[in-house]
Amino acid sequence: MKEIFQRAEILLGAEGMERLSEKRVILFGVGGVGSWCAEALVRTGLKHLTIVDFDCVDVTNVNRQLMATTRTVGQVKVEALKERLLAINPDAEVTALQKTFTEETAEAFQLDTYDYIIDAIDSLKDKALLIELACQTKARFFSSMGAALKLDPSHIQVAEFWKVKGDPLARALRNRFKKEKRFPKRKFQCVYSDESPRTSNPSKGSLVHITAIFGMTLAGLVIQDATAEKR
Repeated sequence: MKEIFQRAEILLGAEGMERLSEKRVILFGVGGVGSWCAEALVRTGLKHLTIVDFDCVDVTNVNRQLMATTRTVGQVKVEALKERLLAINPDAEVTALQKTFTEETAEAFQLDTYDYIIDAIDSLKDKALLIELACQTKARFFSSMGAALKLDPSHIQVAEFWKVKGDPLARALRNRFKKEKRFPKRKFQCVYSDESPRTSNPSKGSLVHITAIFGMTLAGLVIQDATAEKR
């Protein structure tokens, strides 16, 4: 199986690959953003990945979600994605949880047991809760802001949460934290786009070249951090 990762090891080095393979990552949301993040992590050598999503594949997911095809419509998203990831690396340990992260279920995920927590949740309420709880752990935390209604990939970038500009989701989250007077206990990086929404249609149209770049960028943040010589 080591041959699969030869090209990655040329860049990251044997020690970097070993560090990445030992990390435990939990990813919340495996839709247009999260599914591509999971793919990039496993293709680069991550072995311990937990994926969390309650939904099943819908025909409207086919335009942008990695595991969504006309053959997987109706399947549980995390199970369809797990099958895909294990086809890439059968030695990977992929845990698929068909669950929703909420106030009622949060404790069951044992966030303290992971090295990295990745947020690709859509729900504002649940996203705010995950941010709050993840920032109370020792895990490194990365979050995706809104990828819907965007068209130009050159606007996608990374910034600390409180410095994100031009993103309605980040603005809504900050307003929520200020209103409730409950703030994340530490800083964390976000992937976002400052492009103005291309339409006001409430159905939240999304395109794969945008959502995939969001997901790949999240994976890149994990890979760079996990393989660094010094933490």
